[in-house]
Amino acid sequence: MFLGVQWYWWVTMVAALVISIPFKIKFMNWWNKRRQEQKDSRRGKWGDDE
Repeated sequence: MFLGVQWYWWVTMVAALVISIPFKIKFMNWWNKRRQEQKDSRRGKWGDDE
């Protein structure tokens, strides 16, 4: 027992973390691309082209 948690729960938590990292990276890339597209589409909308 480490910090009051059985070893198999640590294995489960580490496995969940390892599996979730690629999904987080993919989501962050998608989110940044989406924000950039919204920023670009908003640029010429009100005549404030730079």
